[in-house]
Amino acid sequence: MEPKTRRILLAIGGGIAAYKAADLCSKLAQAGHQVQVVTSRAATEFIGDATLAALSGRPVVHEVFDARFPLGSHIELTREIDAMVVAPATANLMAQFAQGMASDLISTLYLQNTSPVLLAPAMSDPMWNHVAVQRNVEMLREDGCHLVGPEDGWLSCRVKGTGRMSEPVTILKTLETLFSDRATKID
Repeated sequence: MEPKTRRILLAIGGGIAAYKAADLCSKLAQAGHQVQVVTSRAATEFIGDATLAALSGRPVVHEVFDARFPLGSHIELTREIDAMVVAPATANLMAQFAQGMASDLISTLYLQNTSPVLLAPAMSDPMWNHVAVQRNVEMLREDGCHLVGPEDGWLSCRVKGTGRMSEPVTILKTLETLFSDRATKID
């Protein structure tokens, strides 16, 4: 049986792990999913629109106010999506989500979205282990968000610790499991 095509909103936060988001976007598209990429302003410092547009087959969106979306990008981009994947999910994005802030496109999309949310955190070890970040993570779990990672290993700050974004194949498998689990509950 052919896997069902899903509509995925891939939100890319501003961290060095954004380079892995290109591979994730590619893997999602190869799995037959329709991928719409949105990036934070900071993410554009790490990865370019041309790469993401080529991999997704759609223009990348950055702004809440975008003339291509007369009803608002946050409304039109969340319509009929099957999941919102945030990779990397930075400490800043997770704090905005946990506090219900709508200060940029990604946080506004999060508040508008009614589909499952999969967060793939990525940050330094001290940041990941900070009490405020852990408090936000707990709030997000209580709010129904799903997390994959972070993992232990070599970090971009040239130390080993916890904070590596999970590999794209792991994120994809987690997303597929999430879809499978939801389908089982509905049946």
